[in-house]
Amino acid sequence: MPWDARDTMSLRTEFVLFASQDGANIRSLCRRFGISPATGYKWLQRWAVEGEPGLQDRPRTPHHSPNRSSDDVTALLRMAHERHERWGARKIKRWLEDQGHRMPAFSTVHNLMARHGLLPGTAPGIPATGRFEHDAPNRLWQMDFKGHFPFGGGRCHPLTLLDDHSRFSLCLTHCTDERRETVQQQLVSVFERYGLPDRMTMDNGSPWGDTTGTWTALELWLMRLGIKVGHSRPYHPQTQGKLERFHRSLKA
Repeated sequence: MPWDARDTMSLRTEFVLFASQDGANIRSLCRRFGISPATGYKWLQRWAVEGEPGLQDRPRTPHHSPNRSSDDVTALLRMAHERHERWGARKIKRWLEDQGHRMPAFSTVHNLMARHGLLPGTAPGIPATGRFEHDAPNRLWQMDFKGHFPFGGGRCHPLTLLDDHSRFSLCLTHCTDERRETVQQQLVSVFERYGLPDRMTMDNGSPWGDTTGTWTALELWLMRLGIKVGHSRPYHPQTQGKLERFHRSLKA
């Protein structure tokens, strides 16, 4: 998928949306989009700092800018922290190096992370007790089906959607199946009423995830809307603990 095959800006936007997802393989994405890892990281850095305007072409500037190194490293650290909020400086540094980026000394990484509130226990929204709750509505939504049961000659598949911060039930509706088209139709109604969340978490079953590690059509649709997509760890329902408690309340 070379850059000149489609509009350059739309390709850059699509690349950074995919690359910003939890667990994204940056090198694999770069191969898929026909760009070098250095180019891919450049767009990710600009996206992290400036958003979409940072993806525009800009005039060439001298290679030796006194603030560029620190700014670029900080952008990378912010991107890594967004995916791995509980990691410390040493682990973040090693992970970025494994991704192919040249990093400064550990002390520099640690100081930059401390300065920008990226160290565990200093980042906003991460309580010291280990219980996680986002600090505002629409930061994270949790979504799942609550099983299914006979209903009116067919089956009822209750679709549930919960806001992580407020525990407000955004959606509790009857669905006749668990197909992607059905879920998307319900999500459109929820988005029109409550707006778009920053992130959505689901389990790994259909239609949310794919055991092969490829993105599903539903995930791609959400990412193109600018929503980050995450999945609970297999056999670890605590990841969606608030939704699990909500389901238990429904059952009771």
